[in-house]
Amino acid sequence: MRTTLHLACLAGVSALAFAAQPALAADEPAAESAGSIVVTATKRAVALDQTPIAASAVSGKDLAAANAQSLGDYIARLPGVVFNDYQPGISEVVIRGIAATTYHEQGQTTVGYYLNEVPLVEPGFPIAIPDVDTFDLNRVEVLRGPQGTLFGSSTLGGLVNYVVNLADPTKIDAAASGLVGTTKNSHGEANYAAKAMINVPLVTDKLAVRLVALQRFDAGYLDNPGTGVNGSNDFRTRGLRGSVVFTPTAATKISYLSSWQDTYLEDQTYLDLDHPYIRNTARAEPQRTRFWMNSLRLDQDLGGAELTAIGSVIEKHNFTQFSYPYYYVTGVTTGSGAAYSAGNANANIKTAEVRLASKGNTPLRYLIGASYMEARKHSYDQIFQNGAAAYIDANPALFGGYAGSVLTPGDRLYGYLSDTYNQDVGVFGELTYAPRHDIEITVGGRYFWNRYNATVVNQAGALGGYPGGYNPTDAKGYVSNKEDGFTPKVTITARPTKDFLAYATYSEGYRVGGINPNAGLLPTIPVKYNSDRVKNYEMGVKFHALDNRLYVEATVFNIDWKGIQARLFGPAPSYYSYVSNAGSANISGVELSATAQLARFASFSTSATVQDARLTAFLPDTFAVGGGYASGSVLPGSSRWSVANNLKFDFADVAFKPSFEVAHRYLSSAPVAFGNTATRGNFNIFDLRASVTVGEKLRVMVFANNVFDKFGILNAPFTSQAVPAGSIVRPRTLGLRADWSL
Repeated sequence: MRTTLHLACLAGVSALAFAAQPALAADEPAAESAGSIVVTATKRAVALDQTPIAASAVSGKDLAAANAQSLGDYIARLPGVVFNDYQPGISEVVIRGIAATTYHEQGQTTVGYYLNEVPLVEPGFPIAIPDVDTFDLNRVEVLRGPQGTLFGSSTLGGLVNYVVNLADPTKIDAAASGLVGTTKNSHGEANYAAKAMINVPLVTDKLAVRLVALQRFDAGYLDNPGTGVNGSNDFRTRGLRGSVVFTPTAATKISYLSSWQDTYLEDQTYLDLDHPYIRNTARAEPQRTRFWMNSLRLDQDLGGAELTAIGSVIEKHNFTQFSYPYYYVTGVTTGSGAAYSAGNANANIKTAEVRLASKGNTPLRYLIGASYMEARKHSYDQIFQNGAAAYIDANPALFGGYAGSVLTPGDRLYGYLSDTYNQDVGVFGELTYAPRHDIEITVGGRYFWNRYNATVVNQAGALGGYPGGYNPTDAKGYVSNKEDGFTPKVTITARPTKDFLAYATYSEGYRVGGINPNAGLLPTIPVKYNSDRVKNYEMGVKFHALDNRLYVEATVFNIDWKGIQARLFGPAPSYYSYVSNAGSANISGVELSATAQLARFASFSTSATVQDARLTAFLPDTFAVGGGYASGSVLPGSSRWSVANNLKFDFADVAFKPSFEVAHRYLSSAPVAFGNTATRGNFNIFDLRASVTVGEKLRVMVFANNVFDKFGILNAPFTSQAVPAGSIVRPRTLGLRADWSL
């Protein structure tokens, strides 16, 4: 009933958009085309409305107007996209429902993440997924559907490409942004943000430098009686970004980009779902992530073609601490005697890509290229419990007569070491032929070759709590593997008029395999898992109507997913995680986005997705009730409906140019995991914004996010606990923001 009512309201507003068009004055100018933003989705600079691909783009101007600070503020408003918003810095985007968990994929992510076309995420479990701050972004591009041909692995569902502004040699420029606000249950602690940019030409039209600095603080809204801290989950982001652009000739452009970002979460964001705004842990659970990217790019005009070469180095670090409520060795679950973990992980990623693309809109166009990635990753996770060694020494019969110094040296119950090396090489290309001016046929593909070496060591230890819950020797696992393959893509595009585009696409995507995180620990856990693949069939249309007052994109898709890298868990109390290639799934759906200019001062935009994502074969799970999950089971986190609406009034001809905006988002319920009755979603969120322009350079905004203070569950990864735990939509947040530009 609720969904039916929601759809009726949506249909009514959409009908209003169409009905309002004839009432507009005949001499009223048309609004700027909603699809005119230029994107690089096909590794060429093309307007969005001329790109035969399911893609969305949010400009930097629109991000500022929406008061978007981070990924979670805007990404879930795009068609086909949801956000597993859990731990800041490693929360994952899911596109078209391609996910086997709402927690973290144990292997490579199903969505690729890029910064100015440089891949940010390494194969395997990511050390960090950088959430690039929106300040001084040119745009964010989101490509839906597998992108294995042009972008390689980790793009089963699609990809997110942040595009930051680079140095501009033609002008001096500067900008600044500031924010203050308050969130419900933050106990008087304020949110704030301070950001600044300066762009300076060193040699006019030849050489320039651009510098960006920022700090953002989001006050905590969860109370932790276990640690005695109210508003415990304070979150701070710092960032520095710099670029240098050198154009020695009109045909040559050399760009250097360095981006550093550091995030610190004082206590985790999950809470007891039956006690709003309460999380109760014996210790605080902080997390820190850092990444530093350096890239060098050459763009060379060769006359009839353009050569692009990009090289990059990325360093990432993650530290996470968890508190465990389990009895383990000593049986103490509260205070300083409770068990806790400390995990450190580092990654180094080197990438290179070179490509050659033909220029012009000729009947025959081409793009060919090669890419290389080398990633090294090291992690060390430990679990401690004060007094464990002494307890074992006092109770030797419970632990096979082994000494505490053997099973729990330094009170360490558990130690896990992982070292991985990945190498990925790809050769890709696309060829487009236009037999007539309104028809194009594009064929493309990528041949890939990858290999990985990985070692994991579960150190001697004693988690206890179950018979034989100790291991006096290290358990080791080692894998050396390689594979190659080909991912094809075929697209047929029709442009019967300049305002209408239709396309049909077949494409594939893949994810590399890897070593299981607990290989060698239990005989029931396979040592490695293999790659998985998707095959995608889709058709779409993009068109302008009513003198560019209406822009519509619609896509229908059907995806087959084989050999799913499913994240599963072993038995209590340790719940060792592992990956199994098992089962298959089908995801089908329809995506719609539209923007309508209702009047000179009013506009309305909407995006809606309806999809059905289910297993098509039994997915075995050794430790699950019934031994696995039946065909027809809904994929975790795959909401059938997701809708976002935006109504804006912009009075550009009035003093101070006031604007008013109402934003709405709806997400239907979805299971949080296979075989789990807990759900997330089933909420409506409303945001309000109003702004004025002071002079010509200062824009001041007041805002209210989650204005009705909806308790919306975003995630619930910890449902095995006595009290299910998950993360929620940030409570009602009020604030003031000011943006200045030169």
